[in-house]
Amino acid sequence: MQKKTVAFSKDSSNLFFHILTRCNLACSHCYINREQHGENTLDIATIKQWLALFAGRNQTGDSPEKEAGDDYGSGLESGAMNVVFLGGEPTLHKDLALAVKEARRLGFKSITIDTNGYLFHDILDRVTPDEVDFISFSLDGATKKTNDAIRGEGCYHTCLKGIKEAVAKGFDTSMIYTVSQANLGELEMMPELVSKLGIQRFFIQVIGIRGESVEEGDGLQVSRENWLDIVPAVAEEIAASGIIVTYPKVFLDGEEPFQCAGTVADNYFVFPNARVYRCPVCEDYPLHSLEIQENRLVKTGRVNEADLFNLTIPEGCVMNKLVQPGNLAYHDDNTPKHRIACCMLKQEVRQIT
Repeated sequence: MQKKTVAFSKDSSNLFFHILTRCNLACSHCYINREQHGENTLDIATIKQWLALFAGRNQTGDSPEKEAGDDYGSGLESGAMNVVFLGGEPTLHKDLALAVKEARRLGFKSITIDTNGYLFHDILDRVTPDEVDFISFSLDGATKKTNDAIRGEGCYHTCLKGIKEAVAKGFDTSMIYTVSQANLGELEMMPELVSKLGIQRFFIQVIGIRGESVEEGDGLQVSRENWLDIVPAVAEEIAASGIIVTYPKVFLDGEEPFQCAGTVADNYFVFPNARVYRCPVCEDYPLHSLEIQENRLVKTGRVNEADLFNLTIPEGCVMNKLVQPGNLAYHDDNTPKHRIACCMLKQEVRQIT
């Protein structure tokens, strides 16, 4: 078994592209905030323009000290960017298939569709396994009772049906399981379930108290002890079946240095209202450091998220301390018992053959 921390890399940039915020579900931990992210659905012409803006983007030569209003320009190099199509529920967009084909034409390094499993507009018949690298399904319980309490009645069976259909049609598939106190107890039941599905990857996410989950947030965050007792062991058990498992580091070990992805990686979280964030923890606030204006990527005025990336605090992640400090604990002298890693820092576990 091989377990490693996946280091941030400028050689692998990521575009998390929310092409709409509409969804057919109302999950209790949904991170969409329509007041901040907009309620519009991007038309296919805009989607194509924005894909072209980010395609293969490398920000060589861009200075982090540029002032508000400075234009990032294009500065594109081929094949450096991965794209994940998100919503809301992206398969609700009638032109998702066209967006996928355009992303492939533009030479994105990889293309993923994140879905709740309902697979609207016959998306599996309108794209091919050669055009999509992964279709990623969200399931948040090993049983119907737990999953559907979080995601809505009927979601459990619909998601599993969608996975089986995608696998049967030759698509590479993955699963996302967002851990909270509401479903942590069933994570240990997932190895048996996923080993039978034919998926290639399994992602364990930690709940972020943002978006719709803010109202439901009390008591949902997982303690450090529970996370470390359960998540790494489950990851190894699932990986033993040949599935690659990825989960956030969350808690830094000992003197392990803190790094912020906002300073050492290129990740862009794009919303239909043209806001572009570099840190997903900030998405509930008008702290976006970039926005799209006339199909150009432009820096916003201060203060924004980028002004916070280089701040150093004993707790590790500044954004976590500001936005969701419920996973922090302190000694009697007010020094932190542990430090929180950047939410983009991942652990990967895979079987060595």
